[in-house]
Amino acid sequence: MCDDFTAEQEEAALARSGLNRREFAALGSAALLAASGPALAKGGPALKEATVTFKTEDGTADGFFVHPARGKHPGVILWPDIAGLRDAYKQMARRLAGEGYAVLVLNHYYRSSPAPILNSIAEWRTPEGQAKLKPMIAAINPEGTMRDAKACVAFLDAQKAVDRKRGIGTQGYCMGGPYTVRAAYAVPGRIRAAASFHGGGLVTDQPGSPHKLLAETKASYLIAIARNDDTRAPAEKDVLREAAKAAGRPAEIEVYAADHGWCTLDAPIYDKAEAERAWARLLALYKGL
Repeated sequence: MCDDFTAEQEEAALARSGLNRREFAALGSAALLAASGPALAKGGPALKEATVTFKTEDGTADGFFVHPARGKHPGVILWPDIAGLRDAYKQMARRLAGEGYAVLVLNHYYRSSPAPILNSIAEWRTPEGQAKLKPMIAAINPEGTMRDAKACVAFLDAQKAVDRKRGIGTQGYCMGGPYTVRAAYAVPGRIRAAASFHGGGLVTDQPGSPHKLLAETKASYLIAIARNDDTRAPAEKDVLREAAKAAGRPAEIEVYAADHGWCTLDAPIYDKAEAERAWARLLALYKGL
C-alpha cells in the first residue's frame, strides 16, 4: 500500500518537479489534473453526473455517479486509493463514462466522513493527512468491503442508465485493489470483471486473502503491479497466477515499468505512458462485460 517504500519514490519524483510535498499539495487538484491528466475524448457522448447517497448495511454511503446521458450501459464500481474520493478520481470516472460505462466512485470512508476527505494524494503524506485518515482506515475491514460491494451493485442495478443484461466491472487503486476481488466474491452473479492497479494486500496469509477467493468468483481479472511493489514481494505475482489458474479464472497479471501510484492522476509518481497502457488493458477487459 502507500508506505515508506513508496514515499521514497515519491520524494524523488517531487525533487524532479522542483517542489516539496506541501508545495505539491498546495497546487490544488484542478491544477494538477490540468497539467498531467488526459483530456476527455472529443466527440464522446454527453455525460450526466451527480453526487449520490445510498443505504448500506453499515449506514449511508456517498459517491460520485457519472454516465452517458443517453442509453443503458454496463455498470462499474471504482474504488479510489488511500486518499479517497476526490477530483482526480472524478476525472478518471468521467473518462471511463465517456467510453460508455455507468461509473460509481465510492467514498470508502463514508463510515467516518463524507467526501472529500483529502484533496490530493500528496496530502496523505503530511502529518495532518495521516492523522485524519488513519482512524478512518481502521474502520474498514474485509467483511465491510463486501457489504459495500453488495450495496454498490444494488445501487447500480436500480439506475436507468445501467444495463442489467450486462455484467458489472470493478476497478481499484492502491488499497482499493483487493476490494475488487472481494467485490467479485461478494456478488459473483453480477461482477464479471475486476481490475487492480498497484493494489496492496492481494496476497496475505489470512484465510480470506483475496487470492484465495478467486475460485468463488465469476470474474475475469487484470492485475497491474508496480515495479517497486514487485521488487519488495517478487513471489506475489506467481502466487496470483497459480491461484487464478487453479480457480479457472482468466487473469492478466503483469508488472508495469512504473512505481506504486503510477495510474493516479494527482500522484507525484504518475506515469502517463504506463497509465495509458494500463488504461487500454482495462478497456479490453471491460469489453467482456
